[in-house]
Amino acid sequence: MTRHLTHTCTGTCSQRIEIELDGDTIRNVVFTGGCHGNTQGIAALVRGMKAADAAARLAGIDCRGRGTSCPDQLAQALRTIG
Repeated sequence: MTRHLTHTCTGTCSQRIEIELDGDTIRNVVFTGGCHGNTQGIAALVRGMKAADAAARLAGIDCRGRGTSCPDQLAQALRTIG
């Protein structure tokens, strides 16, 4: 079953994350805003991963003392799907 999730980011340069899941596996991730090369890299690295594994790996990453980051925002979004 394919599911789509839209996450509105807070505290980062990226404004939104679009996530496509096949069951509990990440099929595709697209960031709107942020550092394009970095967000593309994050998206490529998590493609094919289980959502829970990606969330555990990315949670808590900080960008410039903001208390969050694009990877952390992705982790927060993935954790909402349970």
